[in-house]
Amino acid sequence: MQWRGRRSSSNIEDRRGGGARRAGGGLGIGAILLFVASIFFPQYVPLLQMVGLGSGGGGGGGSTYTQGNGVDDDHSKFLGVVLADTEDVWSTIFQENGARYQPPTLVIFDKRTTSPCGPASTGSGPFYCPADKKIYIDPGFYDVMARRLGAPGDFAQAYVVAHEVAHHVQNLEGTIPKVDRYRRSVSKTEANQATVRLELQADCYSGVWTNRIQRGKQVLDEGDIQEALNAAFQIGDDTLQGRSGGHVDPASFTHGTSEQRVNWFYKGLRAGSIGVCDAFGPNYGDL
Repeated sequence: MQWRGRRSSSNIEDRRGGGARRAGGGLGIGAILLFVASIFFPQYVPLLQMVGLGSGGGGGGGSTYTQGNGVDDDHSKFLGVVLADTEDVWSTIFQENGARYQPPTLVIFDKRTTSPCGPASTGSGPFYCPADKKIYIDPGFYDVMARRLGAPGDFAQAYVVAHEVAHHVQNLEGTIPKVDRYRRSVSKTEANQATVRLELQADCYSGVWTNRIQRGKQVLDEGDIQEALNAAFQIGDDTLQGRSGGHVDPASFTHGTSEQRVNWFYKGLRAGSIGVCDAFGPNYGDL
């Protein structure tokens, strides 16, 4: 991906090296201290905890942070450019639909930090917290992607950001609160199925973003699309459960199979329109 020398987002909060300092107010997290697990390890905890759903509300409006002594390295620059690309694409899509896009903040941390959705660590992986509309990521997780999950490459890393931003879009659209309410009223298996649909829609939105960024800026290199497709495949529930040596249990899936994740990403990539991403409609395939 050609990212050097391009616009970087200002919606970055760098907490590395003690960089983030409280500028006033409390977090206002109430009773929500859910442990956050990675989108890439669905066998450990349900998605709704990962993205902060079911938290009982409580926003981050009572707390502000200032940029501190974060490390100004390639990781932060790369993430800033990718986030800026998501801002450009989603601002255009929202405008096309008569709305105004409100971008999330991306929090870069090292080893561990806190959020209204619970503690975050390198092992917990990237996640989106609806309570404060922030994305949390330790760049060290990219080593986990490359070495343990078999998903190397800069565009695989960009896909991670695009996927978490897609959860933010779902939150703005009201989809995440609806899924949260639905999950409380159904069985665990049905709740998991709803979570799968939420994830597959986010994969589709990531494909739409990929289509739009290439169509508008021509910044993808040869092999970038394959990196994203491979990343989507490697984090399918069946692939992850099989890799862990455990029993592959479809009833426990919270993100979809590798085939489903690849197909939904490709669906958005091919169309470049969010209209094809209705994973909750009647034509949701074999979910």
